[in-house]
Amino acid sequence: MTVRIALFATAALMSTTLGATPIPGLAPDSPWTLDGYLSYMATATLPDNHNSLLDHLVHHRLNVEYRFSHQLKIKVGMRNRLLAGDSNDLPGFSDTVGNDNGYWDLSGNWIDNDTLIATTSLDRLYLDWHNDLWQVQGGRFRINWGMTTVWNPNDLFNSYSIYDVDYPERPGSDAVQLSRKLGFASEWNLVYNPSSEASLDSYAGRYLSNAHGWDWQLLLAKSRRDRVVGAGIAGDIGGAGVRGEISWLNPIDEQWQGQPQTATSVGSLEADFNFAGKRNWSLKGALLHLSNPQPVDSGADYLGQPLTVRSLSFTEWTGYLESGVDLSPLWRLTLSASYYQDHSYFLGASSSYSLADNCTLQAIVQRFDGGGGALFADTPATLIYGLVRWNF
Repeated sequence: MTVRIALFATAALMSTTLGATPIPGLAPDSPWTLDGYLSYMATATLPDNHNSLLDHLVHHRLNVEYRFSHQLKIKVGMRNRLLAGDSNDLPGFSDTVGNDNGYWDLSGNWIDNDTLIATTSLDRLYLDWHNDLWQVQGGRFRINWGMTTVWNPNDLFNSYSIYDVDYPERPGSDAVQLSRKLGFASEWNLVYNPSSEASLDSYAGRYLSNAHGWDWQLLLAKSRRDRVVGAGIAGDIGGAGVRGEISWLNPIDEQWQGQPQTATSVGSLEADFNFAGKRNWSLKGALLHLSNPQPVDSGADYLGQPLTVRSLSFTEWTGYLESGVDLSPLWRLTLSASYYQDHSYFLGASSSYSLADNCTLQAIVQRFDGGGGALFADTPATLIYGLVRWNF
């Protein structure tokens, strides 16, 4: 542990000692930047075979950046949430809300009872130093290596659920990252991501470049208990955006915590197209393949568990479709659907209306169901969200 803490301290020390004079005329008026949002969301969970739940969430987001110099800055991001409603009575719910999976526990509940849960989480807390060629980041920050937008087999550090409706920032990782630019659209990155259990430490390297208008990347990693080789590509064909990622995960041990470990490949391919016109029609499709999906006990367990690259789906093949249209200059409607090989399916509709330049009203409906022995058919449910967000 001492070695891992020393690595973080070294990154911070490097950052604080390598400042530079800002370019005249380009320095900001103030070294401080503060922004965030305040939102309220009501959620109705309507299971077909159980009692309905009504929950309320007040979500306050605060992002602070302080620039010590042109090259050195510190960023802090905080989530404050107040949760009230029927879900507070569910066993283990408050522990899930206050859980922090990082190397440091930077989350906690400061009110926890049957009526109200109040929780705070620091999901961004890091130093960032850079010059024309080099960049060093240390602390808790987002490491986004994904090139696709629905499922990201290359995003080893921060897998996320496409069904999450109120966490656009996505979680951060406790890590040190060293980056070096190599020219136009080319760079390499090295990351060390410690764990409270040394055998679960992760480290990875990525090379990113561009050829003939196509971005591409290669990565090698030790991600928790897997050795990983991955690649990604993104470009344009006939006006349509085309992106793909693939990762091969080979377990270090044949067994882990009494469970057999198997090698698996995870691949995602997607395309999208925006149609010209005042309605801004858009269409997106994606396909995900897992050679060895992990077994899951229930649909509720799958939707509630933290995701990894290995658990992006629970079937070998999964498809996704999405279409969006502007009903007016201020009002956009998006329809989406997922289909799993075991005949589970998801249907979603999202309506977003701009009340003002910094205020948005959103309504979302999600349906999880399936046919026959489908996983989602065990706990079919409809979820309805109503959300208003003020950005500052």
